[in-house]
Amino acid sequence: MKKYIICFFVIFLFCSVSAQSTKSEVYSIIPQPQSIVIGTGKPFVLLSTTKIYFPQNDENLKQIAAFLSEYIQISTGIKVQVTNSPIAKNSIDLQSNFTNENKEAYKLNVTQNKIVINGASSAGTFYGVQMLRKILMMDGVKSQIKLPNVEVVDFPRFGYRGMMLDVARHFAPVDFVKKFIDILALHNINTFHWHLTDDQGWRIEIKKYPKLTEIGSKRAETIIGKSKDEYDGKPHEGFYTQNQIKEIVDYAQKRYVNIIPEIDLPGHMMAALASYPELGCTGKEYEVRKKWGVSEDVLCVGNEKTFEFIEGVFEELIPLFPSQYFHIGGDECPKNTWKKCTKCQIKIAELGLKDDGKHTAEEKLQSYCIGRVEKFLNSKLKKVIGWDEILEGGIAPNATIMSWRSFQGGIEAAQQGHDAIMTPGSYCYFDHYQGNDVNLEPLAIGGYTSVERVYSFEPIPEILKSEERKHIIGAQANVWREYMPTSEQVEYMILPRLAALSEVLWTVPEKRNYANFLSRLANFLPVYDKLNFTYAKNVLEVSPQIQIDTENSRMLLDLKTSSKESIYYTLDESEPNRNSKKYKDEIGIQKSVTVKAAVIGKNYKSKVYKQSFEFNKATLKPVVLKNQPVDRYRFKGAQALVDGKIGTTVFSTGDWIGLYNENFEAIVDLKSIQEVTEGAINTFVSPNDWIFGPKQFNVFLSNDGVNFTSVYSKDIETATQGDNAKILNLKATFESQKARYVKITAPIFEKIPQWHYAAGKPTFLFVDEIIVH
Repeated sequence: MKKYIICFFVIFLFCSVSAQSTKSEVYSIIPQPQSIVIGTGKPFVLLSTTKIYFPQNDENLKQIAAFLSEYIQISTGIKVQVTNSPIAKNSIDLQSNFTNENKEAYKLNVTQNKIVINGASSAGTFYGVQMLRKILMMDGVKSQIKLPNVEVVDFPRFGYRGMMLDVARHFAPVDFVKKFIDILALHNINTFHWHLTDDQGWRIEIKKYPKLTEIGSKRAETIIGKSKDEYDGKPHEGFYTQNQIKEIVDYAQKRYVNIIPEIDLPGHMMAALASYPELGCTGKEYEVRKKWGVSEDVLCVGNEKTFEFIEGVFEELIPLFPSQYFHIGGDECPKNTWKKCTKCQIKIAELGLKDDGKHTAEEKLQSYCIGRVEKFLNSKLKKVIGWDEILEGGIAPNATIMSWRSFQGGIEAAQQGHDAIMTPGSYCYFDHYQGNDVNLEPLAIGGYTSVERVYSFEPIPEILKSEERKHIIGAQANVWREYMPTSEQVEYMILPRLAALSEVLWTVPEKRNYANFLSRLANFLPVYDKLNFTYAKNVLEVSPQIQIDTENSRMLLDLKTSSKESIYYTLDESEPNRNSKKYKDEIGIQKSVTVKAAVIGKNYKSKVYKQSFEFNKATLKPVVLKNQPVDRYRFKGAQALVDGKIGTTVFSTGDWIGLYNENFEAIVDLKSIQEVTEGAINTFVSPNDWIFGPKQFNVFLSNDGVNFTSVYSKDIETATQGDNAKILNLKATFESQKARYVKITAPIFEKIPQWHYAAGKPTFLFVDEIIVH
């Protein structure tokens, strides 16, 4: 009898745990809430007689109630009525008196009789409604919707959670801008950074300066892909009237999304210069830029008319955008025209600006420009945000820094007592490729930023002290649209990466787990389907993870997917199918091989993952770097040089390592004395990205790792103007010699050449596989 009792108790306990687990899965949404406590009472049943209650005379909650009614109908087909009369049973009550210091916090209680969503403000209530919306959409249309008892207490980690959309390179219709705002709201993103002007187009009506839209909003044609001089011959144009701006701002405010407009200055102004040439330094006529990249032509900061123009533009924008922040750009502003411009040089002299070894007089002139614009906007009760270049020459007194080139700009700003928004390109640029095989992806600017990479983003650098950390007010992702001509492609590039970012910005780090996130994401993707969002399905395909142990010369390939289907793979270059080997455990890679793998179901087959591993004497051997790669191009560090993978022209996939202003020097330990006849590396060159090859390639051999003998040396010519991105294979062949250690050095070109828009700046050096035969 005792055995039966114990058995019954174990079964009961198992069923109870299983039931609790099933209940908690209902609330497994994105972003992950801070606290979910499952109750034990009967569930709330959503019926056609259910009503949504909001307090009388509360217009904000009335609007949210209308949204919720719409969400429920889309999710379940049930039309729920809205009322301001209290309901005793089977109601969803909206409130905004939850006591919490965080005004975007909310509490959601589900009992048999009621669902109560109580925000610390109407914004908090809105996010509680978003949670309920996602639960219902993930649950699917059923004859009866039952929600388990629960108490959720939730709040965002960061107050600034942003997403930038570039409409200058390719114009976005009003309907898509609204859809974009809807996407942000679904992901609890509260800030829409709107990049409205650039060299390739001016997109907002300014009545004082009508030529900005008559001329500046139209470019004659657009460069095709990444060609140098091939154009499509098709005019591209578009702008928003001030009435349309008001309409979009109102639409966003109702969804608790704040719009920050960006007028990028003093560079990125070709569209304005084409409209008003007198604002430039040269006196020549300009045209709206037809190709991408950075123009040498910028606003003339020595001309007072320039500041009359800037202030005139902002005078009209201020009534349109209630945001406390205005973004004024400040990035990628070449200084060459200022060096030659009489007016700019007179202004430099007048201000007493001098080169101090750290900053040039021209960089200080840009700081003068940014400071003057900031002072004007401050007088209008607005705060300024600028890209991290505005740190050069001295930061404006009250500016907030948007750190895009790395974390460093944000770190410097916080250490100086300024607020910063983190948006480092290696984590937050959603114009980068998101699939590991770029041949299967739409054309992109380059780079590689996977969902996993986004999820691993930590906005607050460890180096900051506790009092400095409060200055990191949040982060955002950016969508630059050079290679995104359609709205559908924008959606594809941001989703589901935005889901990963939303959890980074909302959920506290200790509650984040990537494997758990992937599981929830698989259940979340049907929400995109129901809302007709276009999204990348890479997470449903094969995602590789490679573990390298150079001390023991071992490599393991782990294949993952968030799909419910299985992975099948081959090692003989044949295409995988359901008769191929089913993936169960890590694959050991010990020799040259090509792995092909796919997620395959009964009626589904994903894109095929293909990776070739090419072994040589250096593969999986210990390697030591003298100088370390920069953080954003570190990836697996020295191991990337001996993993058997050959990098492509997409330099941010992790196959390359990138050094900045540092020479390359690596020593490989072959583990035994061997015959050596060849040493080689691959280096990547892309002048537009500041990436130049080395000026020299040297190979040394040693038996003891201390005393090296030179066996090869060659000078390398620098890239020239107009060079496209390319891979250089640097190979040294020599008479057979015995050695255990191979040292390869590749000194950098110290400065970017004079023909380049960033002349004089340090260069990047990218290196891939070390090959020894």
